[in-house]
Parts: sequence; structure tokens; C-alpha cells
Amino acid sequence: MNPSFRFRKQTFAIAVAMLAPLCASAASTLMTWTVDGTERQAIVYAPAHPNGKAPLIFSFHGHGDTMDNFQDVDLQHAWPEAIVVYPLGLPTSRASEPALPGWQLEKGKYGDRDLKLVDQALAALHHKFSIDDTRVYATGFSNGANFTYLLWAERPATFAAFAPVAARLAPSVAPQIPKPLLHIAGLNDGTIPFAAQKQAIDAARRVNHVSDKAEACGPNCMLYSSRNGAPVMTIIHRGGHEYPLGTSERIVQFFQAHRLGD
Repeated sequence: MNPSFRFRKQTFAIAVAMLAPLCASAASTLMTWTVDGTERQAIVYAPAHPNGKAPLIFSFHGHGDTMDNFQDVDLQHAWPEAIVVYPLGLPTSRASEPALPGWQLEKGKYGDRDLKLVDQALAALHHKFSIDDTRVYATGFSNGANFTYLLWAERPATFAAFAPVAARLAPSVAPQIPKPLLHIAGLNDGTIPFAAQKQAIDAARRVNHVSDKAEACGPNCMLYSSRNGAPVMTIIHRGGHEYPLGTSERIVQFFQAHRLGD
């Protein structure tokens, strides 16, 4: 497992055991698309017995991780009625590191290969499934969460809400359209310092024109309400660069509360 993607292993194993009876409710398939001549892949979970149009979640892994590993966040079990897409990133160039799978962080980077992937995947998924266009969401961890912020800036009309986990805003990324946002961060994050994540949260609060005063919404959770239907929720834990146990369930609860047109 890539060290940037960490669960609290013992408690997570118990959670998986508790979720095992739900496994039959969703089936996975490998889908591929050719984007600018390059084959792109994603693991896609769909409800075994769909009932009407289904919500859709894009979930993006961190730098150096894979879709096979990241599917263990189990969004498909937290929301069995949803279609959940775990795409695979392409190698990215970093000055001091080998090329590992990851995502573009700014518009124009890598020829916008990942923005184009989302566009093409969404069109193809519409041909295969019955999708509720008012309930399309994006989430991700670390590098994938940074890309989630880019999707907010560049594809705001597509998505109903966003939920980055351990993320920062790249310098050129500037969302303009208010959208419901859940940001989960660790105070002791050594990879993306909390100060950088707070800058992203503060930027979201400005875009969404939320209230200055937050209300408690559960353990480590604060909610900044907005009259325009685009609140900012934060869950700030004392851990590091990780995807804490229960994160997928909190993300699903947040997504279920928001849809386009609310």
C-alpha cells in the first residue's frame, strides 16, 4: 500500500467485516476509454438492482497509489445505490521523485488529460447507466483531492458537491461558483501541512459566502452555513496524512444532503 494512503488498519478490518453482507449489493467492472490516444481505466461499481436514476461519485486516489488499492475506501458500500468510479491516474513528473500515477493540479497541465478523462468517462457512463445528473459528485485523497478542487474550478456545472481529503489549492486554481464542500484534514499532516489546507478551506468559505460563525456537526466537525445552499463543512482530526476510519460514510452523508438545483 502506498504510504500516502493510510487507514487505521485494525479498526478498518473490523469495519470491512461488518460491511461484508453488503458486498452483493454492488458489482465492479473495469471500464476503459481512449483519451487523446492514451488508454485510461477505472474500476466502476454499480448497484446490482438499480431503482431509477442513480447518483454518481468520482473518487480519485493519491499520488503513487492505484485504483485497485484506493477502492478499499469502500464508498460503494457506504452508498450501495450509487455508481462509484475509481479512475487510475497516469504517471506524473516531479523533480525529486520517480514518475508515479497521479493527477493534473492546474488547468493546462499535461494537456488537460484528466479533465478530458472526466468529461469522456461521464459521457460513456451515461450510455451504460441511468444517472441522476443532479447527483454527480467528486472526492479524492491527497493529490486526488487537489484534483477535486480543480474540478470545482473548471467543471462546476457538472458536480453537485465536492469532498477533498487532505488537499490544497494549486496557485492558479480559483473556484468561482459556490458549491457545497466538505474538507477533511489532519492537524499533524506532514505531507500537505494543515496551514496549506486551511488556506483552501478559507478560499472555499469566501467563494460560498458562508457565515462567519460555524456550528458543531459531530466529532471534529464544523459547519459554515450559506444562504445560497453551498455550505462549507470541515472535519479536522488530530492525525496526519491519512484517510481516517469513517471518512467514506461522512462523505456519503454530505453528498446525500446536496444535489444540483437545491
